[in-house]
Amino acid sequence: MSRDHVQSAERSAAEAPPAALTGVETPFLELLARGASADAYEQPVLLARAEGRPAETIGALERAKLLALRVRAELEGRRRREAELSALFETAHDLAGLRDLDAVLKAIVQRARSLLGTDVAYLSLNDPERGDTYMRVTEGSVAARFQQLRLGMGEGLGGLVAQTARPYVTDDYFKDGRFQHTRTIDAGVRDEGLVAILGVPLMLGHHVIGVLFAADRRARVFEREQIALLGSFAALAAAAIDTANLLTETRSALAGLERANEIIRDRSAVIERASDVHDRLAELVLRGGGVHDVAAAVSQVLDGTVEFTEAADTAAAPLEASRAEGHAVRHEDDWIAAVTAGGELLGALVLRGHPGLDPVDQLTLERAAMVTSLLLLARRSAADAEQRVRGELLDDLLDARDRDPRLLRERASRLHADLDSTHVVLAARLDGPAADAEQEAAARRRLGAAASHLAATRHGLAAARDGGTVLLLPLTSGDTATDLARRTARHLGTAVHEPVTVGASAPVRDLAAHPDHVAAGYAEGRRCLEALRLLGRAGDGAAAEDFGFLGLLLAGDRDIAGFVDRTIGQVVAYDERRGTDLVRTLDAYFTCGMSPARTKDTLHVHVNTVAQRLERVGRLLGDDWQDPARALEIQLALRLNRLSAPAQH
Repeated sequence: MSRDHVQSAERSAAEAPPAALTGVETPFLELLARGASADAYEQPVLLARAEGRPAETIGALERAKLLALRVRAELEGRRRREAELSALFETAHDLAGLRDLDAVLKAIVQRARSLLGTDVAYLSLNDPERGDTYMRVTEGSVAARFQQLRLGMGEGLGGLVAQTARPYVTDDYFKDGRFQHTRTIDAGVRDEGLVAILGVPLMLGHHVIGVLFAADRRARVFEREQIALLGSFAALAAAAIDTANLLTETRSALAGLERANEIIRDRSAVIERASDVHDRLAELVLRGGGVHDVAAAVSQVLDGTVEFTEAADTAAAPLEASRAEGHAVRHEDDWIAAVTAGGELLGALVLRGHPGLDPVDQLTLERAAMVTSLLLLARRSAADAEQRVRGELLDDLLDARDRDPRLLRERASRLHADLDSTHVVLAARLDGPAADAEQEAAARRRLGAAASHLAATRHGLAAARDGGTVLLLPLTSGDTATDLARRTARHLGTAVHEPVTVGASAPVRDLAAHPDHVAAGYAEGRRCLEALRLLGRAGDGAAAEDFGFLGLLLAGDRDIAGFVDRTIGQVVAYDERRGTDLVRTLDAYFTCGMSPARTKDTLHVHVNTVAQRLERVGRLLGDDWQDPARALEIQLALRLNRLSAPAQH
């Protein structure tokens, strides 16, 4: 029976008097009670006709049937609306407790598919960056290509909905020419087997953010109520997306606030540390603290190990970079802040094992280096005064002005020096080239300061004299004058960044009782210094014991290199060209009393080898090389050649 025929019959039944239905409505009430299908309502009428009932009875049954169908339709509609309202309520409830956007969207699509009774339901969202719309959630879909579709604006039914912000429905997708068909979209729809499709826009205000679809794999007409229902689900989906976006923005804002709070807390802590170290450093300066006190205070504030190091004990490249830039410089896992004053490098503050350093903490380290330089300058002023006193005492010892042992001991004691212990007198001189007199004077001042500092730390004395510096240093047990001279040369050279040559006397004793020993020792040290200069060993250190009587011979301006070259130059040159060992053989020969047998034992070679080498020496030096006078010159030249070689430290 058609929809129009039913509606006409319903109107006729409505116009008939109610009494005409008396007694014939019972079968239909039973059908309504048990929720029978629409076809079952024909059975009472067909049975009456089969039984030959009067026409009036059959007519009454027809009218009762139509009324019952009307009531059934009304009940079905109410049940459907209740189900729709329930589904919308449940969806709104899910939205109110939104935790997972994907779960809410999937629930919306599932309920839309269930209530509309379609084979497939799906939802797409617009992608503003790419200018198209893409599948977000599908329900009932079986085709992978369909689930991965992207629709350009205006392409396919969904693209048209997204572009126009209006619902669109098609009874047969492939026969509908109102929208643009594309090969990709049509292939996806064909894979899924869809025919009838309904699409409604997801709106946020006046903007379309996506499309909600319901589709069947057969031809179908979607009624107005179904379109409205899908639109309601679309509104809920849009609200869910908007809520999720707001939640995301809120969470992001909260995370940003948390990060900002963390930064503020960190900044506050850093500022507090900076204030703390400022107070501590100010207190240290006021009570006359030292550089190591500064390092200890900064260590506590920066929660690390800070040390003051001498320039010679600090990595050169980062120290120079810090000095040039005026900032702390990272070196591997450490930070180095140069301690300077007036362009002079005094040392460094080193923060150990702290690669990650806050800028404010870096500034704290730099300020601590500045305070350290001020303390060092103050200490230097005091040291300068002490240096003058030390220099005066050493000058008095050198000039033997004061011969009162008791008074000398008292003066030395005030300087923490002990004149009764064994000492060495050292003469030091710069050997680097000076550009002009001003630079030379500045270099001498640096040498004097370095020597005074060394003397103060070693409980000795130092004074400027004869264009250089003289030091009186105690000799520790197990040490030699030569070791002390070489160590002093290295220390002073590193401090002034120029070669410093040091000559040392033999150990001197009882200086309080015999101050003239200091003057004698200084003269001996100067002879050693002159010997080192003549031998070309600038920047080295040696003692009188290293030269013996040669120290006296070398005192003066003599051409040592020329003498060696004239005497044994041909043998030396032969060894250098051929890689032979004639010079060593010749030296061993004289040492062994000119005995080839003992020479071969010393050299651990065959006696024939010694003979062959000496024969070669004779051809180079001449047949008279073993004559006494000539042999003495050769032995002296061998000794000078050996001494002029760089010392083995």
